[in-house]
Amino acid sequence: MATDTIKSPAGAGGASGPGGTSGPGGLRRLLLDNGALTALIVLVVALSALSGDFLTADNLLNIGVQAAVTAILAFGVTFVIVSAGIDLSVGSVAALSATVLAWSATSEGVPVVLAVILAVATGTVCGLVNGFLVSYGKLPPFIATLAMLSVARGLSLVISQGSPIAFPESVSRLGDTLGGWLPVPVLVMAVMGLITAFVLGRTYLGRSMYAIGGNEEAARLSGLRVSRQKVAVYALSGLFAAAAGIVLASRLSSAQPQAAQGYELDAIAAVVIGGASLAGGTGKASGTLIGALILAVLRNGLNLLSVSAFWQQVVIGVVIALAVLLDTVRRKAGATPVVAGAGGGPGRRRQAATYLLAAVVAAVVVGATSLLHGGAQTAAQQRIGLSLSTLNNPFFVQIRAGAEAEAKRLGVDLTVTDAQNDASQQANQLQNFTSGGLASIVVNPVDSDAAGPAVQAANRAGIPVVGVDRGVNNAKTAALVSSDNVEGGRLGARALAEKLGGKGTIVILQGQAGTSASRERGAGFAEGLKAYPGIKVVAKQPADFDRTKGLDVMTNLLQAHPGIDGVFAENDEMALGATKALGSKAGTSVQVVGFDGTPDGLKAVENGTLYASVAQQPRELGRIAVGNALRAAAGEKVSAMVKVPVKVVTKENVAGFGG
Repeated sequence: MATDTIKSPAGAGGASGPGGTSGPGGLRRLLLDNGALTALIVLVVALSALSGDFLTADNLLNIGVQAAVTAILAFGVTFVIVSAGIDLSVGSVAALSATVLAWSATSEGVPVVLAVILAVATGTVCGLVNGFLVSYGKLPPFIATLAMLSVARGLSLVISQGSPIAFPESVSRLGDTLGGWLPVPVLVMAVMGLITAFVLGRTYLGRSMYAIGGNEEAARLSGLRVSRQKVAVYALSGLFAAAAGIVLASRLSSAQPQAAQGYELDAIAAVVIGGASLAGGTGKASGTLIGALILAVLRNGLNLLSVSAFWQQVVIGVVIALAVLLDTVRRKAGATPVVAGAGGGPGRRRQAATYLLAAVVAAVVVGATSLLHGGAQTAAQQRIGLSLSTLNNPFFVQIRAGAEAEAKRLGVDLTVTDAQNDASQQANQLQNFTSGGLASIVVNPVDSDAAGPAVQAANRAGIPVVGVDRGVNNAKTAALVSSDNVEGGRLGARALAEKLGGKGTIVILQGQAGTSASRERGAGFAEGLKAYPGIKVVAKQPADFDRTKGLDVMTNLLQAHPGIDGVFAENDEMALGATKALGSKAGTSVQVVGFDGTPDGLKAVENGTLYASVAQQPRELGRIAVGNALRAAAGEKVSAMVKVPVKVVTKENVAGFGG
């Protein structure tokens, strides 16, 4: 295996033994020379001391599963970064590959084996295109892969029509366990890691990567066919991205067109944390694996410690910066990387000593924390977890507020997490809740199908789950507390059509593609509009439930359709953006109807810029969900379906609407 083990100049730091670890500075040198591993050990020790739920067999396996997709992506990115490139497209390529597999195997009836081959080929072709653009098109890697990021994500949405596609059952087993305890994603991660180590250390291509990353011009002058090697490097990155996409979709039992957004940044972070340089020439598979584990351990531990979803992002960013800073300190201390393929003899003995030390420290931590947290589970009966699809939307912030108020009233400990509209991240959060032994779980799914496998795990652990706002498919929930999005869409259509007198032209601002809320509200609106043939929809465009995007999209639509009479937005945030774009037309010549009944939306209704909002009662949703979760945990009978009424709120009745 190729390593870039750091060797000190002779005598530096007091190293003198055959493994370079003896002498007064030996331990310090050993820790500095393995900065990422040191950071991982420190994190494990700290989180084990802070949470009795962290260092359990189930939770450690959860961490492995949660690190798998990032690690597989990062292994592919390692090839690119070692050769002094960058690949920003791997997250989108992963989503496209999984979508191609699901679409071809289900909609087109392609045999599953061929569908898998087609998915892998898709990822590889995307990588080849990146490589050709960089090598022969002379585009900067940042620009070439940024373009592929957009193209691959767009193709994924085109193929899936913005909706998740069920994954073939035979491939979904990649998300299962062997023998009821060993997760298959962990095995796939290990295999891909070994392949990465072999390619880097034992192949001509791997040696070429280090040479190109170290000095591309020197590599060219020495006879290397640099352009061809770069194409191969990016093709490998695309292949690994396809493998990661298949593993991710198998965990969720569905291909999500919006899956793996932002994962390219996690992959790059894992590689850099693991000791690779963005300037090229250094990097190794083991370091990348450790970097991916650091990210997974951080997210898992912060969930278990009930750290605010907003602060989690701050903490993760700070720890990433500190891990890389440690690597910088190590290099400034006099360490220099060994040429790829070197590192035999004393270097390998030093690496063996490093891993032995890590194993000893881990064993000590296991024993110490077992004694420290011997009775930690006694408080589990009063702990509830709430996983929200996003906290970047006032509606879900209101759900959290209602849930927290009810939890405080009942005297229970409520942990709230933010999935950031990422079904995979939500699956990780639900797994963390399950391994943490919570009394019950409340989930607002990013996608109803994708949440199923994680909720099934909670079912097997005997933890009751309550759905809020959206249901969970293919799993058992004690109750569903929700409004009817489809009925709300119908009410919105009726309100807008009647305000326009049954005729006119309108545009629709759609929510985030692939989300159940957008699909259901849109379907209900279309159904309700059938009763008004005089209303013509002249444009539909997604604005992702975002106020700023609603403003931009509405501004653009007005250029093509300046004479519209009405707007239906699938949430209040987009509706408020639309009213800003409409200016003085809002509420006068153009009527706007939103959805959710958020405080800002209701204020706009009161002011007359928004004609109406199909108002849910988010605080009530959160309050009732927590109450039902606590009763289910106590073994009490709860209603399987709890409907919180929706109503159209206009200027005439907004004063009497309590929210």
